[in-house]
Amino acid sequence: MSVENNLKNLFSLEGKVVLLTGAAGGIGEALAKGMAGVGATMCNCDINKERLEKLDEEIIQGGGKSSSYDLNVTDKASINSCVETIIKDYGKIDVLINCAGINKREGFLDVEEETFDRIMNINLKGVFLLTQAVVPHMIEKKYGSIINMGSHNVVGMLGGVSIYGASKSGIAAFTRAMAIEWAKYNIRANCICPGHILTPLTTVTWEHPTRGDYLRDRIAMRRPGNPEELVGLTILLASDASSYITGVNHHVDGGCLAGGTPWDYDTKW
Repeated sequence: MSVENNLKNLFSLEGKVVLLTGAAGGIGEALAKGMAGVGATMCNCDINKERLEKLDEEIIQGGGKSSSYDLNVTDKASINSCVETIIKDYGKIDVLINCAGINKREGFLDVEEETFDRIMNINLKGVFLLTQAVVPHMIEKKYGSIINMGSHNVVGMLGGVSIYGASKSGIAAFTRAMAIEWAKYNIRANCICPGHILTPLTTVTWEHPTRGDYLRDRIAMRRPGNPEELVGLTILLASDASSYITGVNHHVDGGCLAGGTPWDYDTKW
């Protein structure tokens, strides 16, 4: 058998229907294009209709399969309508990627209750409600892969991200619960924890006079990651190549968790 066929058998997403939230964001867009490129039928969901339409157009022009759906993850009626429409259109949802999320950087004592509720409602409650709506359809098919988007803040914090970090730590806990409760239905759940990724929203941090250097010192590769560098792991977890992987936090962080840039040490290299 050829290398091409072996790779296709392992990692192809042909025939798989993927529901992706936060598809209009920097990471979501990269995931949508990357997964469509290996055969996935993408159901791209977000509140940014204009950006979704452009994303659909780009994927279809590239030979992929893509449809867009209006979804507000804080609205249960919107969630149910979106899921029902996708099931009506495709008859199933093989992969659910919970990627929608927001952040607001401010000190713990500065956070207003309204901000707390908004971050938690989008980042954590939205995942809870959407997954509840999708999984019964996966149980019916006895198949599914759930990929939740966590964060480096699951294990390490930065100043000013207390509520965001708490919401993402909750995602990690949700992932473990999903994995153990639904394994009997052949449904897997994993969490991708991106490190410090360069997106339009984080550019201001990387260009900051002190924060950019602070981050580089804590990353072994001394650079931000790109959204496209999350695609490979996402394809793995969505594909049958990861059939025995569930309940795990997968860190994609350029060596941040490993220890970052080492101190000076004696070496001939």
